[in-house]
Amino acid sequence: MKAAAKTDIVKINLFTLQPNFLPMLVIKNISDLQSLIRAQKEAGKTIGFVPTMGALHAGHLSLVEEAGRQTDFVVVSIFVNPTQFNDPSDLEKYPRTLEADCQLLEASPCQAVFAPDVATIYPEPDSRQFNFGELEQVMEGRFRPGHFNGVAQVVSKLLGMVTPNKAFFGQKDFQQLVIVKAMVKQLTLPVEIIACPIVREASGLAMSSRNERLTAEQRENAAVIYQTLCEARNQVPGQSVESIKKMVVETINANPFLETEYFEIVNDNDLKPVRNWDEPVNKVACIAVFCGTVRLIDNLVLAETIN
Repeated sequence: MKAAAKTDIVKINLFTLQPNFLPMLVIKNISDLQSLIRAQKEAGKTIGFVPTMGALHAGHLSLVEEAGRQTDFVVVSIFVNPTQFNDPSDLEKYPRTLEADCQLLEASPCQAVFAPDVATIYPEPDSRQFNFGELEQVMEGRFRPGHFNGVAQVVSKLLGMVTPNKAFFGQKDFQQLVIVKAMVKQLTLPVEIIACPIVREASGLAMSSRNERLTAEQRENAAVIYQTLCEARNQVPGQSVESIKKMVVETINANPFLETEYFEIVNDNDLKPVRNWDEPVNKVACIAVFCGTVRLIDNLVLAETIN
Protein backbone atom coordinates (compact mmCIF):
# COMPACT_ATOMS: atom_id res chain seq x y z
CA MET A 1 0.00 0.00 0.00
CA LYS A 2 1.29 3.43 -0.92
CA ALA A 3 2.18 5.54 2.12
CA ALA A 4 0.08 8.62 2.72
CA ALA A 5 1.68 11.86 1.62
CA LYS A 6 3.32 13.80 4.41
CA THR A 7 1.38 16.89 5.40
CA ASP A 8 2.63 19.95 7.26
CA ILE A 9 -0.80 21.23 8.22
CA VAL A 10 -0.97 21.76 11.94
CA LYS A 11 -4.75 21.35 12.08
CA ILE A 12 -5.99 18.67 9.73
CA ASN A 13 -9.54 17.62 8.76
CA LEU A 14 -9.55 20.05 5.84
CA PHE A 15 -12.47 18.55 3.98
CA THR A 16 -14.47 16.83 6.71
CA LEU A 17 -15.81 20.17 7.91
CA GLN A 18 -18.08 22.55 6.07
CA PRO A 19 -16.08 25.49 4.62
CA ASN A 20 -17.83 27.99 6.90
CA PHE A 21 -16.77 26.04 9.99
CA LEU A 22 -13.10 25.47 9.26
CA PRO A 23 -10.74 26.25 12.15
CA MET A 24 -7.79 28.47 11.36
CA LEU A 25 -5.26 26.27 9.62
CA VAL A 26 -1.48 26.62 9.72
CA ILE A 27 -0.04 25.29 6.49
CA LYS A 28 3.61 24.71 5.67
CA ASN A 29 3.67 23.32 2.14
CA ILE A 30 2.34 24.43 -1.22
CA SER A 31 0.33 21.34 -2.13
CA ASP A 32 -1.77 21.52 1.06
CA LEU A 33 -2.30 25.24 0.51
CA GLN A 34 -3.44 24.77 -3.05
CA SER A 35 -5.77 21.87 -2.13
CA LEU A 36 -7.42 24.11 0.42
CA ILE A 37 -7.72 27.07 -1.97
CA ARG A 38 -9.13 24.84 -4.71
CA ALA A 39 -11.81 23.51 -2.35
CA GLN A 40 -12.80 27.03 -1.35
CA LYS A 41 -13.05 28.21 -4.94
CA GLU A 42 -15.11 25.15 -5.90
CA ALA A 43 -17.47 26.15 -3.08
CA GLY A 44 -17.84 29.56 -4.71
CA LYS A 45 -15.67 31.45 -2.24
CA THR A 46 -13.55 34.48 -3.09
CA ILE A 47 -10.01 34.45 -1.72
CA GLY A 48 -8.38 37.35 0.11
CA PHE A 49 -4.65 37.37 0.77
CA VAL A 50 -2.49 39.34 3.20
CA PRO A 51 1.27 38.74 2.73
CA THR A 52 3.35 39.50 5.84
CA MET A 53 6.76 38.83 7.33
CA GLY A 54 5.23 38.15 10.73
CA ALA A 55 5.83 40.03 14.00
CA LEU A 56 2.21 41.05 13.57
CA HIS A 57 0.66 44.17 15.06
CA ALA A 58 -2.60 46.11 14.75
CA GLY A 59 -1.57 47.42 11.33
CA HIS A 60 -1.38 43.89 9.93
CA LEU A 61 -4.63 42.96 11.63
CA SER A 62 -6.38 45.91 9.97
CA LEU A 63 -5.42 44.40 6.60
CA VAL A 64 -6.84 41.05 7.67
CA GLU A 65 -10.05 42.71 8.84
CA GLU A 66 -10.42 44.48 5.49
CA ALA A 67 -9.77 41.23 3.65
CA GLY A 68 -12.52 39.65 5.74
CA ARG A 69 -14.94 42.40 4.72
CA GLN A 70 -14.18 42.13 1.03
CA THR A 71 -13.63 38.38 0.50
CA ASP A 72 -15.00 35.06 1.77
CA PHE A 73 -11.83 33.18 2.72
CA VAL A 74 -8.73 34.94 4.06
CA VAL A 75 -5.18 33.61 3.82
CA VAL A 76 -2.28 35.29 5.65
CA SER A 77 1.29 34.36 4.78
CA ILE A 78 4.09 34.64 7.34
CA PHE A 79 7.49 34.46 5.69
CA VAL A 80 10.64 36.47 6.35
CA ASN A 81 11.91 36.85 2.80
CA PRO A 82 15.71 36.83 2.63
CA THR A 83 15.96 38.21 -0.92
CA GLN A 84 14.60 41.64 0.03
CA PHE A 85 17.20 42.32 2.73
CA ASN A 86 20.30 44.08 1.43
CA ASP A 87 21.72 44.14 4.98
CA PRO A 88 22.38 40.63 6.40
CA SER A 89 22.32 41.93 9.97
CA ASP A 90 18.84 43.39 9.37
CA LEU A 91 17.63 39.98 8.22
CA GLU A 92 19.18 38.35 11.28
CA LYS A 93 17.55 40.84 13.66
CA TYR A 94 14.10 40.64 12.09
CA PRO A 95 11.72 39.16 14.69
CA ARG A 96 10.27 35.70 14.11
CA THR A 97 7.21 35.15 16.30
CA LEU A 98 5.07 32.58 14.50
CA GLU A 99 3.33 31.20 17.58
CA ALA A 100 2.36 34.66 18.87
CA ASP A 101 1.31 35.72 15.37
CA CYS A 102 -1.02 32.75 15.04
CA GLN A 103 -2.57 33.51 18.42
CA LEU A 104 -3.36 37.03 17.23
CA LEU A 105 -4.84 35.75 13.98
CA GLU A 106 -7.10 33.26 15.79
CA ALA A 107 -9.37 36.17 16.72
CA SER A 108 -9.36 37.67 13.21
CA PRO A 109 -11.10 36.76 9.94
CA CYS A 110 -8.00 34.78 8.93
CA GLN A 111 -8.90 31.19 8.07
CA ALA A 112 -5.51 29.92 6.92
CA VAL A 113 -1.91 30.85 7.71
CA PHE A 114 0.69 29.93 5.12
CA ALA A 115 4.03 29.71 6.96
CA PRO A 116 6.56 28.13 4.58
CA ASP A 117 10.29 27.82 5.15
CA VAL A 118 12.89 29.28 2.80
CA ALA A 119 13.38 26.01 0.91
CA THR A 120 9.67 25.87 0.11
CA ILE A 121 9.65 29.33 -1.44
CA TYR A 122 13.10 29.06 -3.00
CA PRO A 123 13.84 25.41 -3.81
CA GLU A 124 16.37 26.95 -6.18
CA PRO A 125 17.75 30.52 -6.22
CA ASP A 126 15.39 32.96 -7.91
CA SER A 127 17.42 34.58 -10.67
CA ARG A 128 14.60 36.71 -12.06
CA GLN A 129 15.43 40.38 -12.51
CA PHE A 130 12.50 42.78 -12.61
CA ASN A 131 12.76 46.18 -14.24
CA PHE A 132 10.63 48.89 -12.66
CA GLY A 133 12.59 51.79 -14.11
CA GLU A 134 12.65 54.94 -12.00
CA LEU A 135 10.12 53.47 -9.57
CA GLU A 136 12.86 51.37 -7.98
CA GLN A 137 15.68 53.90 -8.26
CA VAL A 138 14.39 56.55 -5.85
CA MET A 139 13.85 56.68 -2.09
CA GLU A 140 13.89 53.10 -0.74
CA GLY A 141 15.41 51.81 -3.96
CA ARG A 142 18.25 54.30 -3.77
CA PHE A 143 19.24 53.33 -0.25
CA ARG A 144 18.33 49.63 -0.38
CA PRO A 145 19.65 48.32 -3.71
CA GLY A 146 18.01 45.06 -4.76
CA HIS A 147 15.26 45.40 -2.16
CA PHE A 148 12.37 45.76 -4.59
CA ASN A 149 13.60 42.97 -6.84
CA GLY A 150 13.42 40.72 -3.78
CA VAL A 151 9.94 42.02 -2.97
CA ALA A 152 8.78 41.31 -6.52
CA GLN A 153 10.28 37.83 -6.40
CA VAL A 154 8.52 36.78 -3.24
CA VAL A 155 5.19 38.54 -3.85
CA SER A 156 4.90 37.11 -7.36
CA LYS A 157 5.65 33.62 -5.99
CA LEU A 158 3.11 33.98 -3.17
CA LEU A 159 0.42 35.33 -5.48
CA GLY A 160 1.02 32.37 -7.79
CA MET A 161 0.69 29.93 -4.89
CA VAL A 162 -2.37 31.48 -3.21
CA THR A 163 -4.13 32.67 -6.43
CA PRO A 164 -6.25 35.21 -4.54
CA ASN A 165 -8.97 37.39 -5.98
CA LYS A 166 -7.71 40.32 -3.91
CA ALA A 167 -4.44 41.00 -2.07
CA PHE A 168 -4.20 43.61 0.68
CA PHE A 169 -1.19 45.86 1.32
CA GLY A 170 -0.64 48.70 3.79
CA GLN A 171 0.08 52.21 2.60
CA LYS A 172 2.92 52.62 5.09
CA ASP A 173 5.16 50.88 2.55
CA PHE A 174 3.99 53.33 -0.10
CA GLN A 175 6.74 52.77 -2.64
CA GLN A 176 6.38 49.00 -2.26
CA LEU A 177 2.66 49.35 -2.99
CA VAL A 178 3.41 51.21 -6.23
CA ILE A 179 6.00 48.56 -7.18
CA VAL A 180 3.62 45.66 -6.47
CA LYS A 181 0.94 47.23 -8.65
CA ALA A 182 3.50 47.66 -11.43
CA MET A 183 4.61 44.04 -11.06
CA VAL A 184 1.04 42.74 -11.23
CA LYS A 185 0.54 44.74 -14.41
CA GLN A 186 3.83 43.51 -15.92
CA LEU A 187 3.02 39.86 -15.22
CA THR A 188 -0.71 40.28 -16.03
CA LEU A 189 -1.64 38.55 -12.79
CA PRO A 190 -5.40 38.12 -12.21
CA VAL A 191 -5.51 39.78 -8.80
CA GLU A 192 -6.77 43.12 -7.51
CA ILE A 193 -4.34 44.97 -5.22
CA ILE A 194 -6.14 46.74 -2.37
CA ALA A 195 -4.37 49.59 -0.56
CA CYS A 196 -5.24 50.00 3.13
CA PRO A 197 -4.61 53.06 5.34
CA ILE A 198 -1.67 53.39 7.71
CA VAL A 199 -2.46 52.39 11.29
CA ARG A 200 -0.74 54.54 13.90
CA GLU A 201 0.08 54.35 17.58
CA ALA A 202 -1.56 56.89 19.88
CA SER A 203 1.45 59.18 19.41
CA GLY A 204 1.06 59.09 15.62
CA LEU A 205 4.06 56.82 15.04
CA ALA A 206 3.28 54.48 12.15
CA MET A 207 2.92 50.93 13.40
CA SER A 208 5.80 48.70 12.36
CA SER A 209 7.39 45.46 13.53
CA ARG A 210 10.59 47.49 13.89
CA ASN A 211 9.01 49.64 16.60
CA GLU A 212 9.54 46.77 19.04
CA ARG A 213 13.29 47.41 18.82
CA LEU A 214 12.88 50.99 20.09
CA THR A 215 13.46 51.90 23.72
CA ALA A 216 10.65 53.76 25.47
CA GLU A 217 12.60 57.02 25.08
CA GLN A 218 13.28 56.39 21.39
CA ARG A 219 9.64 55.52 20.79
CA GLU A 220 8.53 58.78 22.35
CA ASN A 221 10.91 60.81 20.21
CA ALA A 222 10.07 58.87 17.04
CA ALA A 223 6.59 60.41 17.23
CA VAL A 224 8.24 63.62 15.99
CA ILE A 225 8.31 62.09 12.49
CA TYR A 226 4.54 62.08 12.07
CA GLN A 227 4.15 65.39 13.91
CA THR A 228 6.55 67.00 11.44
CA LEU A 229 4.76 65.53 8.43
CA CYS A 230 1.50 66.97 9.76
CA GLU A 231 3.15 70.36 10.15
CA ALA A 232 4.33 70.10 6.54
CA ARG A 233 0.78 69.40 5.41
CA ASN A 234 -0.43 72.44 7.33
CA GLN A 235 1.99 74.65 5.39
CA VAL A 236 0.63 73.62 1.96
CA PRO A 237 0.24 75.58 -0.28
CA GLY A 238 1.53 78.63 1.56
CA GLN A 239 5.16 77.52 1.48
CA SER A 240 7.12 76.27 -1.52
CA VAL A 241 7.92 72.59 -1.96
CA GLU A 242 11.61 73.22 -1.34
CA SER A 243 11.03 75.26 1.81
CA ILE A 244 8.81 72.54 3.25
CA LYS A 245 11.40 69.89 2.45
CA LYS A 246 14.04 71.99 4.22
CA MET A 247 11.78 72.50 7.24
CA VAL A 248 11.03 68.78 7.62
CA VAL A 249 14.66 67.67 7.45
CA GLU A 250 15.88 70.39 9.80
CA THR A 251 13.09 69.75 12.34
CA ILE A 252 13.67 66.02 12.48
CA ASN A 253 17.47 66.27 12.54
CA ALA A 254 17.23 68.77 15.40
CA ASN A 255 15.97 65.91 17.56
CA PRO A 256 19.03 64.14 19.00
CA PHE A 257 17.35 60.74 18.66
CA LEU A 258 16.59 61.09 14.94
CA GLU A 259 18.50 61.36 11.67
CA THR A 260 16.81 61.72 8.29
CA GLU A 261 17.98 59.35 5.57
CA TYR A 262 15.75 60.86 2.88
CA PHE A 263 12.68 63.03 2.55
CA GLU A 264 10.89 63.45 -0.77
CA ILE A 265 7.60 64.84 -1.96
CA VAL A 266 6.44 62.78 -4.93
CA ASN A 267 3.36 62.12 -6.99
CA ASP A 268 1.49 58.95 -6.14
CA ASN A 269 1.56 57.52 -9.64
CA ASP A 270 5.16 57.36 -10.86
CA LEU A 271 7.00 58.70 -7.78
CA LYS A 272 8.46 61.64 -9.68
CA PRO A 273 9.38 64.59 -7.45
CA VAL A 274 6.78 67.32 -7.06
CA ARG A 275 8.04 70.82 -7.90
CA ASN A 276 4.88 72.90 -7.52
CA TRP A 277 1.64 72.49 -5.59
CA ASP A 278 -0.47 73.17 -8.68
CA GLU A 279 0.70 69.99 -10.46
CA PRO A 280 -2.37 67.80 -11.22
CA VAL A 281 -1.20 64.88 -9.03
CA ASN A 282 -1.60 63.70 -5.47
CA LYS A 283 1.45 64.85 -3.52
CA VAL A 284 2.85 62.37 -1.02
CA ALA A 285 5.57 63.09 1.52
CA CYS A 286 7.79 60.03 1.96
CA ILE A 287 10.47 59.76 4.63
CA ALA A 288 13.00 57.37 6.13
CA VAL A 289 14.52 58.18 9.51
CA PHE A 290 17.01 56.40 11.73
CA CYS A 291 16.11 56.31 15.41
CA GLY A 292 19.28 54.90 16.86
CA THR A 293 19.95 51.84 14.70
CA VAL A 294 16.26 51.33 13.86
CA ARG A 295 15.18 52.53 10.43
CA LEU A 296 11.63 53.88 10.30
CA ILE A 297 9.60 54.87 7.24
CA ASP A 298 6.41 56.88 6.96
CA ASN A 299 4.39 58.87 4.45
CA LEU A 300 1.52 61.33 4.35
CA VAL A 301 -0.56 62.82 1.55
CA LEU A 302 0.19 66.55 1.67
CA ALA A 303 -2.17 67.66 -1.09
CA GLU A 304 -4.55 65.96 -3.47
CA THR A 305 -5.08 66.64 -7.15
CA ILE A 306 -6.29 70.14 -7.92
CA ASN A 307 -8.89 69.95 -10.68
